[in-house]
Amino acid sequence: MNEFTTQLDSIELETGKSPTHAVIWLHGLGADGNDFAPIVPELGLAPSPQIRFVFPHAPVIPVTINQGMQMRAWYDIKDSSIGRREDETGIRQSEQIIRALIARENARGIPTRNIMLAGFSQGCAMTLQTGLRLEEQLAGLLCLSGYLPLAETVETERHQANQTTPIFMAHGTQDAVIDLERAKASCTQLQQLGYNVEWKTYGMPHSVCLEEIRDIAQFFARHFAQT
Repeated sequence: MNEFTTQLDSIELETGKSPTHAVIWLHGLGADGNDFAPIVPELGLAPSPQIRFVFPHAPVIPVTINQGMQMRAWYDIKDSSIGRREDETGIRQSEQIIRALIARENARGIPTRNIMLAGFSQGCAMTLQTGLRLEEQLAGLLCLSGYLPLAETVETERHQANQTTPIFMAHGTQDAVIDLERAKASCTQLQQLGYNVEWKTYGMPHSVCLEEIRDIAQFFARHFAQT
């Protein structure tokens, strides 16, 4: 594991004593692993398979758009356009952190094919950044209220291992943080590259709603059942 992962604390919740599957769930800018931990009981998951949910806390870094304030973030946001001046160094550094989290689950007996990456906002961006480039197939990619980062590099950097991995992308029609059109453009680009993307919208702002939680639970049930 790299130096960042050894310092990266996580919240872990398990649906059974002997998990065979895992979900690594990445939070958004300024939040931490506590943000989505409460969603686990709301999913109403079946007793099998047993799942370990890992909610890591991103590193604390200065964020330019917030006057350089120190906060948890997977990478810097330089201006309100989000994608115009991307923090490529930070994005690639966090990709290595997430790869190490996957490797840690492998070391604990859970193969990559039984692991899903999930993320909200910045966490969504990192889910796509890592999942599309990973050399081993994942069970799925859950992408909430975010977008595809470093979009110009995806075609040349993606790995065939996750070409057929199911992707669930969801966004709020009233999202004032990440524009709906930006998310739709990311979805379209992935579909044009041949990815299996399920796209959903909900009448909500930059958040999560009950209908979305039900759809997430169904996504887990469908695709963990196949691994």
